[in-house]
Amino acid sequence: MPTDDPKPVYINHLIHETSPYLLQHAHNPVEWYPWGDEAIAKAREEDKPIFLSIGYSACHWCHVMEHESFENAAVGEFLAEHFISIKVDREERPDLDDIYMTAVIGLNGQGGWPMSVFLTPDLEPFYGGTYYPPEDRGGHPGFKTILQGIAHSWQVKREEISRGAANITTYLNEQSGKPLSDKVVMASFLMDEACQQLSDTYDATQGGWGGAPKFPASASIGLLLRTYRNTGDRDLLDMATETLDKMARGGMYDQLGGGFHRYSVDAEWLVPHFEKMLYDNGQLAQVYLEAWQATGNPYYKQIVCEILDYEIREMQDALGGFHSTEDADSEGEEGKFYIWSHDEIVKVLGEDDAALFCAYYAIKERGNFSSHEHYHAGLNIPHITRPPKDIAAEQGLDPDVLEERMAPLRAKLKAVRDERVRPGLDDKVLCSWNALLITPLAQAGIAFGNARYVEAATRAATFIMEHMWQDEGLLRTHRHGESRLPGYLDDYAFTANAFVDLYEATFDAQWLEHAKTIAEQMIARFGDEDESSFYFTEAAHQHLIVRTRPSYDGAEPSGNSVAALALLRLGHLLDNKDFHHWGRKVIETTLPLIAKAPQGFSRMLWSVDFLLHPPVEITLVGKRGDAGI
Repeated sequence: MPTDDPKPVYINHLIHETSPYLLQHAHNPVEWYPWGDEAIAKAREEDKPIFLSIGYSACHWCHVMEHESFENAAVGEFLAEHFISIKVDREERPDLDDIYMTAVIGLNGQGGWPMSVFLTPDLEPFYGGTYYPPEDRGGHPGFKTILQGIAHSWQVKREEISRGAANITTYLNEQSGKPLSDKVVMASFLMDEACQQLSDTYDATQGGWGGAPKFPASASIGLLLRTYRNTGDRDLLDMATETLDKMARGGMYDQLGGGFHRYSVDAEWLVPHFEKMLYDNGQLAQVYLEAWQATGNPYYKQIVCEILDYEIREMQDALGGFHSTEDADSEGEEGKFYIWSHDEIVKVLGEDDAALFCAYYAIKERGNFSSHEHYHAGLNIPHITRPPKDIAAEQGLDPDVLEERMAPLRAKLKAVRDERVRPGLDDKVLCSWNALLITPLAQAGIAFGNARYVEAATRAATFIMEHMWQDEGLLRTHRHGESRLPGYLDDYAFTANAFVDLYEATFDAQWLEHAKTIAEQMIARFGDEDESSFYFTEAAHQHLIVRTRPSYDGAEPSGNSVAALALLRLGHLLDNKDFHHWGRKVIETTLPLIAKAPQGFSRMLWSVDFLLHPPVEITLVGKRGDAGI
């Protein structure tokens, strides 16, 4: 009997990469290239525009666009005929992501991932957006229509495209954060102004800022806590703690396994976008720790421990480095690993314990959220809608007894959940993201007297120095025994700052010495000619149409924000005037920008706070061996 032809097996130029995200696309019928000389030279030789697609492995809509468009052989053929297609992992190449995201936002007023950008062979962007459906939808062109339109315009409107690309490139240069000549007096009023903006835009009902989607604002919360410490303004502390409470009790927090998902698709912190990012959890662990230090509330200590325990248990590899992300999807469905039917919970816990669990975590027989995906209908995301003390009173239990009852129930459900197919893991180790977790591990280790956290931080730091420090410089990424790609400003700044934290937790002088060496290299490689701020890339980075100087704080702090703090701390510890000069100059250069939009520079204001309120030096005098000496 005749049989259907077997499905063709495609292999493109991504097959030799190490990034899990790029390898996910290595068998697409699109002739993908990694960013580099080969693809760019081919575009110039063949006089074709470049289709640049930027995403990351945990990105749900990246997977959707891959399935809808990049797995389509006809789309692959059209791209091969008219374009040079380049795929980039934004976590490996944040420099490219920053440049072309700025262009997309300038073109459309918004950005996101997957990012879809069309470039001239000289790498100048002329058209771009984010996710495109495969076909026209709702009056908007689909991906196929866009490809056809751009291919036609490239042939008949080349001069118009060139002018537009030149204008966008000029815009990118204007946005590149060059130092401003005007100076403003450095004063704490900028911190106050930022906090006032946070107060004006605060969601007094649900906590946090903005509507849906709602993101964890770690830098803003940390700024509120610092300003509360300086001023005693209770309203600032209340904004911070109310937001922390809402986030930790919501569905955005993994109530069974610990750790935060990326963001909430609603304003109530209930339904998350289910990926878990190392950089989010590192920053959130730090601000929950700072909230515990400010209030003594044991709930914040619990959340810190659950985040750090999750990272050590699930994300730290045998050599000590921490993996980057867990996907949102498993078995082709977003969030499937994390959500429950009421009947499943009853089956695992039994009627009585299930009734208690469901009361605590707002589980309902018909589901507890409005599905944003059809396959979630009737299911539940564990979350806490009422203060636990009120639930305890309703159940006739002491609050401490209620928590004792809940702990084994969570453990039972987690054990069952662990038997499910886990979301995909992006197991590459990123230098800067590891540094963002080393900081709270070291700080929590000393604050809680937990040697396990300090040991985990030390293992990660040792991994960086043994596997990602080569030729007196940091490398960006490591996977399966191979470290690659020159480090960026973030890698140097975050690592130097984290190593200071590790030194303060251990008093092992090697970490202070490593931090000093990394800071020296950061100045040599990224410092500008005016000694005023830092470029994101070294001069040797190839194929960049602009060298940016990041200062705005987004989901990750800017490299300049953390560089300023690391240098000020090192200047203080080592009595190093050069470090202090650089840290202060970065702040002074950024102050005019902060004055225009203080809320957008929350992490830089942490550095301003350190400069305005340096550590107090305490000297203990006595003979060695005396108590405390």
